[in-house]
Amino acid sequence: MAIELVREYLKQYGRSQDIIELEQSSATVELAAQALDTQPERIAKTLSFMGSDGAMVIVCAGDCKVDNHKFKETFGVKAKMLKPEEVESYTNHTIGGGCPFAIPQQTKIYLDESMKRFDYVYPACGSANSAIKLSIDELEQLIPYQAWVNVCKGWE
Repeated sequence: MAIELVREYLKQYGRSQDIIELEQSSATVELAAQALDTQPERIAKTLSFMGSDGAMVIVCAGDCKVDNHKFKETFGVKAKMLKPEEVESYTNHTIGGGCPFAIPQQTKIYLDESMKRFDYVYPACGSANSAIKLSIDELEQLIPYQAWVNVCKGWE
């Protein structure tokens, strides 16, 4: 199960005990916000795409959408989400539990600027009922991200 991969991954940073396991589903931004009693924009959603040189994930604030123009300007290709049946093989996670932790090394991770306006966010932890509360600095320390990018709209 992916949450066990994440638990093992976070253990190396002494953070596995900080995973919040919820009674109810957190599979969507809205459900996660309700379950965590927070604003939807603080949910750090992880979206998976196929780039020109392989799979990538974009971690962004819950209230934004990917801007196709910005995405193409940044990555040189049209934003093409992974097919549902491809997501797990490229990310180790299923839809609804996608997160930036324990991602295969060949899949690149990018953080979107939309999250920088918050002191903390809640990414999932590999299941449809888990999360962790992290500051932006902690998020940066816990994942091997490539760069901060600005590829989202609807949050400005």
